[in-house]
Amino acid sequence: MEDKLQEDLLDARLRDESPYIDDAGFTSRVVQKLPTRQVRHFYRALILIGITLAACLAAYRLVGGTGFLIEGITDVAMMPVMLMWLCAGAAAALVMAGGLAAAYSRSRGRSR
Repeated sequence: MEDKLQEDLLDARLRDESPYIDDAGFTSRVVQKLPTRQVRHFYRALILIGITLAACLAAYRLVGGTGFLIEGITDVAMMPVMLMWLCAGAAAALVMAGGLAAAYSRSRGRSR
């Protein structure tokens, strides 16, 4: 909290001490002539999904295919109830920690 207050005081002080220098609209003309940034989120998402699917397929083949999947489902079904609760609690704690980290990061101004 004190860091935020100190940053605000420093920001206000810098703003107050630096007078505006009139450039006759030069800065705005330069900014208007800059090319717009073209964002291609579609290609990025397509590449990430493709890589993820390829990695999943490779992992599936490396561990033995359906035999591994059926054996894993059987192991989970035969797991003691107490261990299932512990796994569910651990998963919930991890999701909660991720959410808190994202909220903290966003409140500190580190997100997009």
